[in-house]
Amino acid sequence: MDIYPAVDIRNGRCVRLMQGDFAREEVFSDDPLAVAEAWFDEGAPLIHVVDLDGAREGGRANAAVVEAMAGRGIPVQVGGGIRSYEDVRSLLDSGARRVVIGTVAVEDPCLRRRLLGEFGERVVVGLDCRDGRVSTRGWLRQE
Repeated sequence: MDIYPAVDIRNGRCVRLMQGDFAREEVFSDDPLAVAEAWFDEGAPLIHVVDLDGAREGGRANAAVVEAMAGRGIPVQVGGGIRSYEDVRSLLDSGARRVVIGTVAVEDPCLRRRLLGEFGERVVVGLDCRDGRVSTRGWLRQE
């Protein structure tokens, strides 16, 4: 089993949501890049980064922060709001080691197969579950 520290980003800050509830947020830092660097300096082999704004609204709201992490050589696996082939390609091209897909893996099986076939282990499927049901779109929808 591999365990990676997570840096969840919302509104440009490191946060934790209580059970995926955006109304119950705890802020840990205003500098996600510094937090990722600290984990990396402590020896973390990979940092799991989640763009919570992207997960909720779709798109890559905190892309600049993720790209800055990768640009500094911090090994990141990133998820949240990644809903297209172009999103995956762009993240991998900018230096992300891995990309995590969730919503698109559930909603678009053809794209999921294409991504996994083309990028192999650089794309992983991550699913959030609540009460035995898969949650998508940043915990807003149950499948």
